[in-house]
Amino acid sequence: MHKDIQLKAPAGLPYALLFSALSLASIALLIWGARNQQVVVVIASVVILLVLLTLLCGLFMVNPNESHVLQLFGRYVGTVNESGLRWANPFYNGTKVSRRIRNFETSRVKVNDSRGNPVDIACVVVWQVVDCAEASFEVNDYVNYVQVQSESAVRNLARAYPYDSYGEEGISLSGDTGEVSRRLQTEIQERLEKAGVKVIEARLSHLAYAQEIAAAMLQRQQASAVVAARSQIVEGAVGMVDMALELLSRKQIVTLDEERKAAMVSNLLVVLCSDRHTQPVVNTGTLYN
Repeated sequence: MHKDIQLKAPAGLPYALLFSALSLASIALLIWGARNQQVVVVIASVVILLVLLTLLCGLFMVNPNESHVLQLFGRYVGTVNESGLRWANPFYNGTKVSRRIRNFETSRVKVNDSRGNPVDIACVVVWQVVDCAEASFEVNDYVNYVQVQSESAVRNLARAYPYDSYGEEGISLSGDTGEVSRRLQTEIQERLEKAGVKVIEARLSHLAYAQEIAAAMLQRQQASAVVAARSQIVEGAVGMVDMALELLSRKQIVTLDEERKAAMVSNLLVVLCSDRHTQPVVNTGTLYN
């Protein structure tokens, strides 16, 4: 496995000025030798000029947040991270690798969640190359590798959890977005470790039931919401009825037997739990007639 080896490449501007000046001098010497028919001088100046031009080929530019991975005849030599004009062995073969932060959104894929319901899901991944040698030599195309592995990770995540927990304990894709994002980031990072890539952030950008079951699941969600609301209403109504009976008994406003208490509880529950306005009914008789 290849790891980054920091290579200190000297600043290229002094070398560029030196080689350029020597090249001009060699050209002038070549012209002088040709005019004076000095064969040895001509040959020497041509050789020197070729050497200087070869040395000039060792100049390369490193942009900010960019690295050059250098090889010598197929052998990894090192990575230059310092920005600016640099000079190195002209026989080095350099490959540019960007260390800038990048992001992309996976395509929307259809996959079954842990309960077998088809969902459409996509995610956004923010990533950065942190080891240029691994990114260059351990995988064929690290950009494509990041995209493919991220899509595979989001598929695997969708199969591991249900879309919605419906009040049950456990993690769901729609209800625990923070935890789901952390687990997605962890899984993608594990897959990209060998490519020298660091995952800065990963989060779901799209999550919905597949079109063929969307209407049915929406009705289920609405029914679950109604049941949850009704349960809360009934719990509150029972508390209010209990409080009313306790106040009536403590302040001795009226004495109620068990049958009248039952009738009062029934009426109060109807009033408190009804989803429509109740209509008062005046009772002119008694419960016993």
